[in-house]
Formats: sequence, structure tokens, C-alpha cells
Amino acid sequence: MSFSLKMVGTLAVCLYSSYSLLNEYEPKIISDESIKEEVYLPDYSFAGYRFSEEKIPSNPKGKIIDVIEFGALPDDGLDDSQAILKAMAAAHEVEGPVVVQLPPGKLILSEIIYIRRSNLVLRGAGSGQGGTTIFCPRPMSFLKNPPELKELREYLIELNKRQREPENNIDLPFSQYAWSGGMIWTIYPGARVKNYLNKYDEAPVVLAKLAKGKKGRNKIECERMDGLKVGDIVQIEWFNNEGPEGSLIQELYNYSDLKVGSHHWNYPEHPLVVQQVQVTSIDGLTITIKDPLLQDVRSVWNCQMTAWIHLEEVGIEHFKIEFPMAPNIAHHVEDGYNGIYLTRLFNSWVNDVRIENADSGILTEESANVTIRDIITLGDKKAHYSVSMGSVHNVLVDNLIVSNKVIHPLSFNTHATKSVYHDCTIYSDPILDQHSGANHQNLFDNIKVYVNLDQGSMSYPLFAGGGASYWKPSHGAFTTFWNIDVHFENAFDQKGTVLLDGMNDGASARLIGVHANRDIRIEYGPNAYIEGTNQSLTSHPSLFDYQLMGRNQ
Repeated sequence: MSFSLKMVGTLAVCLYSSYSLLNEYEPKIISDESIKEEVYLPDYSFAGYRFSEEKIPSNPKGKIIDVIEFGALPDDGLDDSQAILKAMAAAHEVEGPVVVQLPPGKLILSEIIYIRRSNLVLRGAGSGQGGTTIFCPRPMSFLKNPPELKELREYLIELNKRQREPENNIDLPFSQYAWSGGMIWTIYPGARVKNYLNKYDEAPVVLAKLAKGKKGRNKIECERMDGLKVGDIVQIEWFNNEGPEGSLIQELYNYSDLKVGSHHWNYPEHPLVVQQVQVTSIDGLTITIKDPLLQDVRSVWNCQMTAWIHLEEVGIEHFKIEFPMAPNIAHHVEDGYNGIYLTRLFNSWVNDVRIENADSGILTEESANVTIRDIITLGDKKAHYSVSMGSVHNVLVDNLIVSNKVIHPLSFNTHATKSVYHDCTIYSDPILDQHSGANHQNLFDNIKVYVNLDQGSMSYPLFAGGGASYWKPSHGAFTTFWNIDVHFENAFDQKGTVLLDGMNDGASARLIGVHANRDIRIEYGPNAYIEGTNQSLTSHPSLFDYQLMGRNQ
């Protein structure tokens, strides 16, 4: 049986299904062999700590470094920064695993806590009542410029990045903290946080030149290899050297007719697609990797495997981060009330953290196989991000509750791939954001959102995408929305079907089981695969869980 993805031209429109929400719906994309063969669905089950084959440690082992022994005293109203920094310095000198223990009560922090080593856990006494609160009275803009963001600062100046809102009399330079930095910051010593300027490029350590491989498979044939070992955590890189019409661009957007931004071809020396992988076996010139390839391996894309520097087994858990209420200046002009910044991490986690009145709760870069679990963002301040995923692979955000107003509540940003928002809830102004920058094959999974319709409106831009024009389209192929529960809170006096839209440049998305407490229809383009609209997926509420269970059988 042949199945066509075209649904009312290039813009997919799915009308209200005749099924009742009480019926148990079995999605055809996982049950009908003919559709499974034709409609590509990525395997998301490898996202998270240790590929989700192990739980994050519930009681991490290691030498205990108690910050009280270094002079921190909770609830005394005095700044604890120097005591905490001394404890962190001592922890970085410990051989083997170490736990930096924070006491119950309120600690005051006005300096950045850097985590620069593997096998370190920063642990509080809990995020709720009777737990640990880290109160940060000043934004990062009041601190010394972090040397790690020097390249970003130069980039913002060279490109004259400014927030221009004539209607609000705003013409201000972007802040270096709009999408970077945090009061708790993981960083590999000497590593670039993110590549922005060619002058800082260094030749990578190439471990293998790749010849052949198939998207969704684990085997790679090499032209040659040098120094690669089983167990290595490395990076696969795909390059576009063919200009604006390059075949890698076409593949990335599944040959959709879309306007593609100039960053896809203006930097041919930088990989357009990257994937961090673990080498599980080597047989001659054939490599097996743990999780499936994002793209085919073809000689025209100059695919290579390079060394990837990172930290491992870093944990951040069991406390609250609180900022004072501060006015919003403008989008991208944030002062830097940022909670946690994760860079260069592998097999690590953040667990049980509440973040109040942040500009951004948790930001991520250049990381893979991290689990971010049981997070609550809250407060009266309107935030830029809650937990944002940028330049990450196989990152799992599980049970995130967004209680505050956030411009991009859930967001896949530049180069985010095969990452998952799982069992999350957004209580205000929800957007399932995809922020441009060759992000693709990501999953919004079993998400609940609360929507207030504007007066007289029967539509809501749930799928609105952000990002700069030079990185458009909003996302690449095969991003998936699974079992999205939309709870409308008003406008029940207005009869008819509500339209969910907001995405016109997202290639070949998969939208399965988007449903609500009233009739909805979906517009999403181009070439979207849509099924089960107005169906709650009670039999398989989570695609991630379904795929993980199938992998474990």
C-alpha cells in the first residue's frame, strides 16, 4: 500500500477525527507496517543519562565536602560566596568521586560556581520546604566578564546584534547572557563554550574519515582511522561544501521547498550537523556506534569522527535557586539572572531543582546524554527560557513544570538533535518552540499545555518557531510531537473548531495524538505527517517510553 504525505498542498491540514477520546487509539505510524516503512520515525529512546539504560544515581558516592566546614552559614543574611568557592576548589583537588554538600537553609551566592571536573556532584538538602535555597541577589551583568564568553562578546559586536523595537523606543545591544551563562556553570577547562568566530578555530583531532553509513543504523564504514578505540566518546561531523543548494541541506530538510538561511553555507569549514556517539565495537574499518546515525554517511559530505572533550558523571541536585524580582528590559537584553549553564557534559544529570524569577532557568550547549529531571520554573518575572536545549544530542528533559511566563517555554535551539521533552507541563502562554539552526529529529512527548485564547480568536500559535533568519528554517526533518494535551481555559462560549498553527517552515514533522478538551484542527507545514488528532494516546502515551521498552525487550 502506498501512503502519501501530501495533505492539502504542501501545508498539512488535519481535520477533527471522528473517533471519540474514549476510544483507545493505536497510532498507525507504529502499528501499520506500510506506513512504518514509508514514514521515517527516529528512535528517541537513547536520550538521557547512560542512554536511559540506567537511572541517575539516587545516592551518589564520593568524598563529602561540606560547605559549612569552609565557612558557609545558612540563614545569617551574609554572603556565602567565598566559602562555597573554597569548598569547590577543595573538591577539585580530590582524587576520585566527590560530593559538595549544601546545608538546609538559605545561602547567598554572588559569584559563579564553576564545575571543571568529572565525577563531581553538587547536592543540596532538597528543593522544597526545609531544603536548600541558593539566593543570588545580583545578575551576572554585575560580575566580571567571564573569559569563557569572550568569543561570544566579540561575535555580538562584529555582527552588531541589537534588539530593535521602535514602537518601544528600544535599540539596545544584545546581552551576552541572553542565551549563555549561569550562576552554576559546568565547563571543560580551556574548551570553547561554542564556536562563533573562525579566528578561534583549531584543527580538530580526526580519529576516522568515514565512507559509508545509513541514517537510523549503527554501522559505519571508514576510509581510514587513527587512534580510535572501543568505548571512546567522539563526535561525528557532516559538512556542506556545496553551497546554497548543497545535498546535505536538501537531506536535512527532506527536500522540502523552503527558504534556507545563509549560515547553512557561509561557514563550510564548520560542520552543519554533529552527533556525539560512543564507539561500541571496531572490526577492521567498520565501526559500530551505540545510537543510530542522524544522517547517511556520504563522501560528498566529508564526514569524519573527531575527538570530543567533555566532563562525565556530573550531578547538580536537590536545591532551589532564587533570584530577586527584577524588571524586564527587553528580549535579548537580559541582565543575566540565569540559573544553570551546562556545557561539555556527557552522562550527567540535573535533578530536583526549583528556579524562581530567572531570566533563563537552565541553558545547555555542547552536551550529550544528559538527564534533566524534576525541574520547576516559577516566579513573577517573565523569562526568556525555562530549560532550553541548544547544540545538544540525546538530552532528556523529564517532568519539567513551567509555572511562570516564558517567551520560549520549551525550546530546541541551534544544532539540537534527538533530544526529548518528556512528561512536561506548561501553565501559561505555551509555545513548543523550535528555534532554527539545523535542529532536527527532536521530540515533544506527552506534553500538557494550558491555553487562553485571545478575545474573539479561534486559533492559537502553539507551534510558533523563533530564531534568526540566517539560520531558518525553524527546524529540519522528522521532529515529532506525540500525545500533546491542550487544555483550553476560556472561550467556550465560542462555538466551532480551534486551529492550532504557527509553523509554516518546519520540514516533515510528525504530529501524532494532538488533542484537547474541545475540537481542534492543525496546520503545520510543509509535508507534515499528522494522525490521531483529537485522540488521546492512552495505549502509548509516551513515544520515548514505548521505544525504550521495545529496545529493552
